Amino acid sequence: MKLRNLRTARIFTSILFFTAALILFSDITGFIQQNFSTEILFLQFIPSLIGFIGALGLTSIGFIIIVFVTLLFGRVYCSSVCPLGILQDLIIFAKRKIGKTSFKKQKFSYTKPFSKTRFLFLSTAILLLLFGIITGITLLDPYSNFGRIITSLFRPIIIGLNNLLVLVLELFNNYSIYPIEFKGINFFSFLFSIFVFGLILFMSITHGRLFCNSVCPVGTLLGYISKLSFYKIKIDESTCKECGVCAKVCKANCIDLETNFVDETRCINCFNCLEVCPSAGITYQRKKAVKDLPSESKRDFIKNITIFLIGANILSKAQDKIKVYKESTIPVIRKNGISPPGSISLEHFNENCTACHLCVSACPTQVIQPSFLEYGLLGIMQPLMNYKIGFCNYDCVVCGDVCPTGAITNQFIDNKKLIQLGVAKFVKENCIVYSQGTDCGACAEHCPTKAVKMVLDIEVNKKAPVINEEICIGCGACEYACPTKPYKSIYIESNPIHKLAQKPKEEELKEKVDLKEEFPF
Repeated sequence: MKLRNLRTARIFTSILFFTAALILFSDITGFIQQNFSTEILFLQFIPSLIGFIGALGLTSIGFIIIVFVTLLFGRVYCSSVCPLGILQDLIIFAKRKIGKTSFKKQKFSYTKPFSKTRFLFLSTAILLLLFGIITGITLLDPYSNFGRIITSLFRPIIIGLNNLLVLVLELFNNYSIYPIEFKGINFFSFLFSIFVFGLILFMSITHGRLFCNSVCPVGTLLGYISKLSFYKIKIDESTCKECGVCAKVCKANCIDLETNFVDETRCINCFNCLEVCPSAGITYQRKKAVKDLPSESKRDFIKNITIFLIGANILSKAQDKIKVYKESTIPVIRKNGISPPGSISLEHFNENCTACHLCVSACPTQVIQPSFLEYGLLGIMQPLMNYKIGFCNYDCVVCGDVCPTGAITNQFIDNKKLIQLGVAKFVKENCIVYSQGTDCGACAEHCPTKAVKMVLDIEVNKKAPVINEEICIGCGACEYACPTKPYKSIYIESNPIHKLAQKPKEEELKEKVDLKEEFPF
């Protein structure tokens, strides 16, 4: 392949990876997320690394491939695979088109590296990870930040456009597209995504790939590894005409024309310089053999969705079927956040989740939402079960299927039906059966395991909820259906370590309500 063709190959590859990642996070049908998430995310560095550490699975060795490719060719991951990096390239491209600047007349220039800043971000993230704290990765991982940007900022727009199209098509008696219920945006996740997107937008417009070479820990790590790469971009002083065109198109600002030096730790291998050089003065060649071997510390460093919507719609309507005219008075205070089914324990989940929000995007009932401080400061923005928004469908395992790090493990449906995320707790004082003498039973009607039953209370001569904690799985259907406001009269208390519930008896399950039928009240 001619050197000038490398840029074309890079652009083609980056379009494929970016399009796949974009479709994955913006998919409102659930089809792509449920069927292709593993293949699409195989080469994403941090999710693959976390998954490999946690499970040592062959499906999580993408980061090893990336390290190997980096040792051969340099930071091609940053230019061709990383969706956040490619997003920055699109911003740079848009700026050039808006400014009507030709490719060869861009005005990037060499800047000194922010070595201390880069090392600080990388070392902090690694140090925290060694102590089992994933917060640094959560906030800085490029893949996770891309996922949050698409999920929080752009996916709601796609849902809105879809629902608008539904209304237009219905005017022509066309019902080929169905509406998607949207249950709002997590405010903190939205603000953080706005901040990161704004930061990337500013850095890309003013300094090209500055984010990758000053903030991103993956870029810094791969930059250090690329010092050992087999192929490097270098300036050939014998043929270089010192025209400076290569430095003007260098998005990484890493070509120093005064010393004829290319900083390989910052070079993202976009190959723009090879494309524009008029004299073959810049080359991509094998490095010369050196006598000094990398130090041991360096060696260690390198080593180192329709049925669901029907159910959700009916449950939400269930809350409004019963007239509640007395406000509940006892606040619901959970000891811990509730992690998704398959996450094993809060400790496992908090140590392995990078808060990419793919499970948030994929969840059919939208019960999985970004957290704020429910897991504490170290678990900020990691997803949790929010039963004010929805409930965990009894027959759904999508979150485990799409999780790229193993924070939420894959589960067979029969196994998932016995995972106890928490147990239901009844607050008698809040229940309208007692507070206003109104018959209810919404919680019992919608409990999939019949762990909640209505039993006659002779004190009020009405049926009230009684909970069998042994068969409760903590799905939240009871809490979501409960009509009391502002505080629920039945809620789920988290199990810090997920347990196995007992299997319900067949006669109990026969009483299960059909969610397709109208709510009985």
